[in-house]
Amino acid sequence: MESDSEMVALPLLPTPIESNYRACTIPYRFPSDNPRKATPTEISWIDLFSNSIPSFKERAESDTTVPDAPVRAEKFAKRYAEILEDLKKDPESHGGPPDCILLCRIRELILRELGFRDIFKKVKEEENAKAITLFPEVVRLSDAIDDEGKRIESLIRGIFAGNIFDLGSAQLAEVFSKDGMSFLASCQNLVSRPWVIDDLDNFQARWVKKPWKKAVIFVDNSGADIILGILPFAREMLRRGMQVVLAANELPSINDVTYIELAEILSKLKDANGQLMGVDTSNLLIANSGNDLPVIDLARVSQEVAYLSTDADLVILEGMGRGIETNLYAQFKCDSLKIGMVKHPEVAQFLGGRLYDCVIKYNEVQS
Repeated sequence: MESDSEMVALPLLPTPIESNYRACTIPYRFPSDNPRKATPTEISWIDLFSNSIPSFKERAESDTTVPDAPVRAEKFAKRYAEILEDLKKDPESHGGPPDCILLCRIRELILRELGFRDIFKKVKEEENAKAITLFPEVVRLSDAIDDEGKRIESLIRGIFAGNIFDLGSAQLAEVFSKDGMSFLASCQNLVSRPWVIDDLDNFQARWVKKPWKKAVIFVDNSGADIILGILPFAREMLRRGMQVVLAANELPSINDVTYIELAEILSKLKDANGQLMGVDTSNLLIANSGNDLPVIDLARVSQEVAYLSTDADLVILEGMGRGIETNLYAQFKCDSLKIGMVKHPEVAQFLGGRLYDCVIKYNEVQS
């Protein structure tokens, strides 16, 4: 399913990787649990994935690139539901015990085996087009803030607001299908601080004090997330003389942006001189992360991303799947920022926060 070239570990992870890194934040089970009996946590997460089946089936049914799409969509829904039920009866079936990576991977495998390559393509294109028209205004509003600390806070709030565009969340998929989402309204309506994990003040202080040289950002969704959240933030880094690598998925998964789509988006946003609203982009690189899921295991990335990150002094994991569900507690050899919005009740409960709470976790490595 992944890239043909060999996958490698991100060189920013401490070694040995086996004992220092696991791409899973929420333990679904403990060594003392009966291996043949699903734990309450496993059951609640299996139910969460089960609840997303109708919205995935609906997207698949309307995929005009696939012959007999409604018939195949029905097969997908039936097969995935059966496997989830199997995992409840025997957590060691289907490559288990389950974690969020396995549950995502099985879903993608079934879709791809049935010929579905990108069931969210249409909605991604629509949302990208809308967000591209809003980009200049969002950047102008940010540039108008003179105070550097306040400007970075505004940009961080923009990342949270953009991160709401997530069709992997059953509730948000429903809200979205009803009335779409307003980016600027979302910026205003974030839950109040302090957020459930709130290192914004520390990150702000470090940002103002001394810039990093090179950041690698593992990005998340299409639409407002990448265009109105991440790109204005990355542009601000470029303004400060930083190099920025945007690492995006190799293959489509839910409404996550792929590296090919990201290159197209950037070509539409740049002017004739290759600038992003007046900022030079020669230090901005787009990389194929080698990933094909809405979550990420950093022990398996593309050689391209591994090479580009060797001299990075800041790694950023954005979004609930990458920044919270799989890598919230991941340690790195350099400074790191995990940033995303909590869009599953199970994650909110685990963190002791509210649904749609915000997470900004900043770890500084003492050099």
